[in-house]
Amino acid sequence: MKTWTALRICQSKGQQKLACLTAYDCITAQMLDAAGVPLILVGDSLGMTRLGYATTLPVTVDQIIHHSAAVAHGARTALVVADMPFLSYQTSISDGILNAGRMLKEGGAGAVKIEGGAFRSELVRALVANGIPVMGHIGLTPQSIHQLGGYKVQGRETSDADRLCADAQALVEAGVFSVVLECIPAALAARITAEISVPTIGIGAGPHCDGQVLVVDDMLGLNDQFQPSFVKRYAEAGALMRRAFAAYVQDVQNGTFPGSEHGYDARK
Repeated sequence: MKTWTALRICQSKGQQKLACLTAYDCITAQMLDAAGVPLILVGDSLGMTRLGYATTLPVTVDQIIHHSAAVAHGARTALVVADMPFLSYQTSISDGILNAGRMLKEGGAGAVKIEGGAFRSELVRALVANGIPVMGHIGLTPQSIHQLGGYKVQGRETSDADRLCADAQALVEAGVFSVVLECIPAALAARITAEISVPTIGIGAGPHCDGQVLVVDDMLGLNDQFQPSFVKRYAEAGALMRRAFAAYVQDVQNGTFPGSEHGYDARK
């Protein structure tokens, strides 16, 4: 039985900072779980990190369910949150309930995440009323990237900042257990964090949030072509992997792998 639940995450506000990461497979989830990560997000970022898409928009419900199920098999104590992909909830409340329910029933997730502010309140209420915990997401919302005009910091203007504060409060009143704040000024994130009663999870939102989330590929340095300014690289795993692959190719080509120790003889 998982020890981190949506309720426990909600109740942790003011008690401890929450370190959150994405995962898309069982082995990564096992390692995050062993490291004590309390919340694992199966993000629609998998479209860009695993599937080669230019944005998150092509990601499907079935793809999220597939990866969520793998993560859920590896995470014994962390809460697994499945991202609701584009058009899985925007079309109707009933579609949102059906697809979110599939995330829990087929994907093994303990909660779902949806993008959008106050205008998502009705959907959040419906999901929560049907036993589906919801994490909100405001600020830079990648599923609205075409409307936003690119990956830009949000909430710099006073009117936009006030709107985001109102959005956060509306989501809390609708029943979310936490809210992701993406790419907003640190001062605004501090204001929202102080004003709402559930944890804020920041990504590019400064140090004052109740928790932080990063895409695991970014913090491991797996993609040299994408290095956002808000990411701290904790390892250069990409360089290590490239060296290992090159060494393997060389060993196979020059005949040093496999050696006698890597095979079997005729004896039982």
